[in-house]
Amino acid sequence: MPSAPPSYNLFDEPWIPVRWIPHEDEHEDPSSDHTDLISAHPDEVGLRELLLRAHEIEQIAIAIPPALSALYRVLYAMTARMTGLDEAGRPGSWSRRRIDLASQEQFDEQQVTEFDERSHHRFDLFDPARPFLQDPRLAEQCDPANTAGVDKLITTRPSGNNHSWFQHVNSTTPDLPTPAQAALHLLVWHYYGPSGRCSSRTVGNTKAANSAAGPLRSTLSYHPEGVTLFESLLAGLPEPRREVRRDSDLCPWEREELPDPVAAPPPLKGPCSELTARSQHALLLVPDATGASVEDAFITWAYRDKIPREGDPYLIWQTSKDGNPYPRPADSHRALWRDLDALLLKNPAGSTQPRRPEVFFTALEVSEELRVRALGFEQDGQAKDVQFVDAVTPPVLDLAEETKPAVAIEIGRLRMLGEQYGNRLDRAVKKAWAGFTEAPKIRDCTWAVDAAARYWPAAEAEFWKCLNERDFDRAATAFRILAEQAYDTVTYSALGTMRGAKACTTARIELYGGPVKRPAKTAGTGGRTTSTEDM
Repeated sequence: MPSAPPSYNLFDEPWIPVRWIPHEDEHEDPSSDHTDLISAHPDEVGLRELLLRAHEIEQIAIAIPPALSALYRVLYAMTARMTGLDEAGRPGSWSRRRIDLASQEQFDEQQVTEFDERSHHRFDLFDPARPFLQDPRLAEQCDPANTAGVDKLITTRPSGNNHSWFQHVNSTTPDLPTPAQAALHLLVWHYYGPSGRCSSRTVGNTKAANSAAGPLRSTLSYHPEGVTLFESLLAGLPEPRREVRRDSDLCPWEREELPDPVAAPPPLKGPCSELTARSQHALLLVPDATGASVEDAFITWAYRDKIPREGDPYLIWQTSKDGNPYPRPADSHRALWRDLDALLLKNPAGSTQPRRPEVFFTALEVSEELRVRALGFEQDGQAKDVQFVDAVTPPVLDLAEETKPAVAIEIGRLRMLGEQYGNRLDRAVKKAWAGFTEAPKIRDCTWAVDAAARYWPAAEAEFWKCLNERDFDRAATAFRILAEQAYDTVTYSALGTMRGAKACTTARIELYGGPVKRPAKTAGTGGRTTSTEDM
């Protein structure tokens, strides 16, 4: 008899690593046999167990930030559909229903079971007809001799002419990923995949081999996190618009038919489709005969038209000089405290007119003990990947403008002062470097890199110290002293020469705002250039 086709259902199979809330008995007798405890708290769970025991799980422990960011969006959509929070209902009823659910402190077992039974068949990673978030038509529409390969699928591996990032690989004998690993990178591709060249796909008379970038490529997204995963999923739900209807706001796995790749992408009708149906890439995993590994993959374009990405509720949206909205990019050198005011204030200061992520306007309805996790991927628009970004704050969302306006405003002021002296330090060391070395390009200034490495970590510690102690008056002086210390340290070696001493002394005024020219001659100064120091 022919063997059954490979199957890997994401509801059943353990593929999501989790961290459980510590139990009291784990600390009472550390020498006791924990075999039963370990079996009751596995390292990885499937979707069914994740939802049923979300109140026992502290957080998802995925080590790849863009994969966690993508999975969060899938889980938000599943949570909204499962709980009936996918429609707004009467004015005010959505918030009341979410608050009532939060008071139960766990998902209803019957709701989880019904959702599982309704959706189970669409979450099989290797289903021949409708594999999860894949297009089975690629086996015929793409050249089977020109597949992407597993090294291309696994986004942390080098492929083609790309550089080695986390590990070296041998393309002639690839290390085959497990279905659990492949599922995570499948999500990364859908949300963070690059633009540009991909496998050729032929649909009717249309043949193309290029794709647009994924909706979250190069961005940083911000997620409210509670004491348990249950709180995190509820707090992360965006409130649907009044006109949203669940029968038209569909996730990709809920559609009866696969979409036409050469037609306009299906319209986004509400939060469920907006969170899960923006992908520009089509993928198809190829399992080995046993289903224990993925041995190949097709990766190509999903639509010829670009799907708009505006409106994602977990991004800080900014405005370009041309008036176009764009999400704040991921920057592995930028600490999360520098974004905090944009998460707490309705209209944070800034030349780019940053807009607070929509989800933070209602997250506090679930809990006042919410922290913020920032997840992203520093990338360019095409093939270059730089670094993952993963950072978390202490519980701070109760300091939002709606609850503590005075503190929220001071947080914005702290951020501005910290950045002001960081920027002044950067200008000062570059000016000193140029005067000392006559370097043709300021971007080659090694002092700036050294100064930034000294200033920004110290400024971050000072920021949290001022906030924790609610001592905002000393912030300007504290940040200035940190900038002075960094400047003096990195320029010290140049002071032994007359040229260096002159360059460093002259440039030091940039720490205090630079030279200030009087508008007119004043008695006693002769109109000379002076400087002012911030108080």
